[in-house]
Amino acid sequence: MEEPAPLRKIIHVDMDAFFASVEQRDHPELRGKPVAVGGSSKRGVVAAASYEARTFGVRSAMPSVVALRRCPDLIFTKPRFEVYRAVSRHIREIFARHTDLIEPLSLDEAYLDVTEDKQGIGSAVKIAKAIRAAIREETGLTASAGVSYNKFIAKLASDQNKPDGLCVILPDQGAAFVATLPVRRFHGVGPRSAEKMAKLGIETGADLAARSEEWLCQHFGSAGRYLFKAARGIDDRIVNPSQERKSLGGELTYFEDKRSDEDLRAALDEIVEIVWERIERYETRGRTIVLKARYSDFRTITRSRSPGHIIGSKAEFAELGHQLLDAILPAEMGIRLLGLTLTNIVKEGDTPQSTSISGQLIAKQQELPFVVIEN
Repeated sequence: MEEPAPLRKIIHVDMDAFFASVEQRDHPELRGKPVAVGGSSKRGVVAAASYEARTFGVRSAMPSVVALRRCPDLIFTKPRFEVYRAVSRHIREIFARHTDLIEPLSLDEAYLDVTEDKQGIGSAVKIAKAIRAAIREETGLTASAGVSYNKFIAKLASDQNKPDGLCVILPDQGAAFVATLPVRRFHGVGPRSAEKMAKLGIETGADLAARSEEWLCQHFGSAGRYLFKAARGIDDRIVNPSQERKSLGGELTYFEDKRSDEDLRAALDEIVEIVWERIERYETRGRTIVLKARYSDFRTITRSRSPGHIIGSKAEFAELGHQLLDAILPAEMGIRLLGLTLTNIVKEGDTPQSTSISGQLIAKQQELPFVVIEN
């Protein structure tokens, strides 16, 4: 029998509508208005949306044309990643006043282990309040935070009282808290997985907890163990400041198969926009691009290309993606899913890491930034 992991004091800090909030801070005329960061062109994609825009159903990774249909008064602004990175560095400096155990997930969110904090405050709740106050005072932005005994629940908690909220889940409250949540809130459970669970009678964390680990593994493969533990509020992962990202990508599933070369090339352009925004958000570069395509008969293929150097621009990323797509055209059978993934992730001065592509549940379980969107 496994020994229970020691209890930790974990904070998950998540900036509120980060990109859009920075734009509203720096451009007072945008405050209180629906704002989307991204391109407004036919093939543009929303990188971030203000809370005013979200009330109309505008969300990140949404095609701009769809966002404009939902909110005709939506104001688009171009991303300024250099500004977002500078603000993110400032926020991380605030984190570092309290702990060295900081695991950034992207420019706008991070885990902190404050079991032993630098200032000797002793209370994770007080530290979270101090961090949020410092962020507001020094950057003019708001952050939400979740405080709990592990990463899984802290991340769920940070989303509970957004925006500008704080949620604390104590160790004796974890399992009960998870039981009340819809499974769609579980990180790694996307729309398709949630749909499959619904057909199996699983709607909430309590429904998951009622299933055995064997049953979950039978229906969800290697993700079954993760689901079994998560449904019980168990997460043994440590906050790892040196965690290496393995891959970063995204895919789109279509309700109607795409067959024409023109439609597929347009679809790939949309995926490029989504994935490159995430590449910029996660300050990532890599040496290999992988195309994934699933045909109407559910046969799935992957094709990859490594140009021999770090892929340094969106234009090059798009060109390589289109080369891979052109190699499988025409697609007379029809394609129901397209995806692009950047692998062999490198940082400046590093050697490339060998990587593999993971499925939706496993990718998110391992904290890999992989987005799955359904059209």
